[in-house]
Amino acid sequence: MTRGGVITEVHSGSITAELGLRSGDVLVSINGHPLRDVIDYRFYGAEEDLELLVERDGERIIYEVERSYDQELGLEFAEPTFDGLRLCNNRCEFCFLKGLPQGMRHSLYIRDDDYRYSFLFGNFITLTNLTEDDWDRLAEQRLSPLYVSVHATDLALRRRILGNPAAPDIIEQLRRLGNLGIQVHAQIVLIPSLNDGPHLARTVADLAALYPTVQSIAIVPLGLTKYHRGPFRLYRPEEAESVIAQILAWQQEYRRQHGLNLVYASDEWYLLAGLEVPLAEEYDGFPQLENGVGLTRMFLDEILDIAACQPWVGMATLVCGTLIAPVLERKVAELPAVVEVVPVENRFFGPTVTVSGLLTGRDVIEALRGRDLGDVVFLPRAMFDAPSKLTLDDMEPTAIGEALSVRIEVAGTMGEVVSSWCD
Repeated sequence: MTRGGVITEVHSGSITAELGLRSGDVLVSINGHPLRDVIDYRFYGAEEDLELLVERDGERIIYEVERSYDQELGLEFAEPTFDGLRLCNNRCEFCFLKGLPQGMRHSLYIRDDDYRYSFLFGNFITLTNLTEDDWDRLAEQRLSPLYVSVHATDLALRRRILGNPAAPDIIEQLRRLGNLGIQVHAQIVLIPSLNDGPHLARTVADLAALYPTVQSIAIVPLGLTKYHRGPFRLYRPEEAESVIAQILAWQQEYRRQHGLNLVYASDEWYLLAGLEVPLAEEYDGFPQLENGVGLTRMFLDEILDIAACQPWVGMATLVCGTLIAPVLERKVAELPAVVEVVPVENRFFGPTVTVSGLLTGRDVIEALRGRDLGDVVFLPRAMFDAPSKLTLDDMEPTAIGEALSVRIEVAGTMGEVVSSWCD
């Protein structure tokens, strides 16, 4: 079986277009290096003199290429990894995939733990399935930063959390990454009475001692759906307040030592405790925004920034999860426009799931049907996949709009809301 990347697009005017490469061709190697993924394609394709081995209709063709360093080869591929996806070898009882119902699309059940997806897309990985060949590649290509789920630095506790008695020592692995010049953004999913309290204090201290290899530490609460089975529960508001107090004390110390907070609470903690989210400067450039760390603050600041935008046209509906709704309702009330915030209860996963990113199309339709929606409905970008095409229950934005007979816009920020609505 031929390894390599299946080409889906050749950019017009590119070097490879001039060579005659086309969709369906397979790029097998560059300068004799077999290609495992788009990282190899970019890394080995960065030289000025290239030899491309391409397979077409069972035949292999060699193309000689001379390029300047600022010229792109201009290829797009069917998948970012050409040799498959590295799967997770852990058995975490709290894994979100165990909380998915049956009957959803196959891709949602894939338990990926691929360091290449961490480098390319910011996916969190555990580092438990790395081989020596992987370490050699990391040394050669310096794939930085990586996003690592730590959960606990105590080896026995981490193995228990991961359900993996062979999980390696994460501190040794992070030191090894640091010696290679690779930086890490760490995540701790906090589980009541398991890795919080003194265990959390040790984990944070151990990770902070590895700065600047460890660039940021995000603390995220456990999330459960109605389909989860196991001895777990969610955090209570008073417990969330206690976690925040711990984090604030650490932030003061690390800002004194390093000039940044280093450890951050995800937005759910503040919303659950009923506390104001920190100011933007407390997030030090938002290193873990996609992990829900500071997303609320960025959204709120944008509301204030665009409050004077004129003219506002008609009425709009802003859809969100139930957790952030009270905060948005207060801020949106300051706008010189008619904006209705509609929190959607998550019936698909259950009422314990309150974030906007896990809303389904059917729940949105059910919540909005029969309401005066105005001229446009804004849906959170986080509830769709990366291309903003499908919800978790396989609905496109246009299908939701057709069901509600209203114009639908997908927005990740208030700036996107304004650009779609405010002249």
